Amino acid sequence: MPPEPAPSPTRRALSPLDHRLEAVTGHNIDTLWSYRDRGVLDEPHTRLVDRHRELAETQTRVTFSLRLLNRLSSGEFDVDDALFTRIDRTVGQLEEAAGARDAAAREVLAALQPIEAAAPVSGQGLQQLSTDDHAALLAIAGGAKLYEHLLTGRMSVTAASGTRIPHATLQRLEAADLVVRDTSHPVHAGQPVALTDAGRAALFAARRTTTSWASPIPAHPGTSPSTPAKRR
Repeated sequence: MPPEPAPSPTRRALSPLDHRLEAVTGHNIDTLWSYRDRGVLDEPHTRLVDRHRELAETQTRVTFSLRLLNRLSSGEFDVDDALFTRIDRTVGQLEEAAGARDAAAREVLAALQPIEAAAPVSGQGLQQLSTDDHAALLAIAGGAKLYEHLLTGRMSVTAASGTRIPHATLQRLEAADLVVRDTSHPVHAGQPVALTDAGRAALFAARRTTTSWASPIPAHPGTSPSTPAKRR
């Protein structure tokens, strides 16, 4: 009898709680995971996504054990003591994986329920973002610095991704308390720019839709203005 195959890398496993995360956040799971990696999420949502990733990993192990058990009982192998041993071992692995999945699901629920409870009022008072402001905040979330050109004196923000953000946009976002500069660094060497808690909340609350975006944050005078896995 051939050796048991190792779990092969697969796309993200679906869980029964996916729809609740998507409903309360307004984002699909892949977008939430991406936002987590880019530092967009606040602490409660970061904790929620971390717990959900653990749930997805345990669900992958459950799925693997189920598929292996199905293969062992398909008639492909001779019915002998070796087969019975493998079936017993796989059932034990499935039971262990299911227990880990259920424990992970409880952790997700513990992180999810406070967010669901706050959802009806969580969007009140948040800044509405224009398309340009949304793109700028998303770029800044990955790291950015404000530079002043030594010869021309012109200032602009360069994100870690290489994206350039106009100084006027930075001023508008600063005035709205969505970003903050570390002024302990000289601007010619690069002043780090980061999202504030309000900036993270506004960016996360923004919905990616095909409809037009809300009006941008008012400018100062003199300035110019991800596919979920398919279910089977």
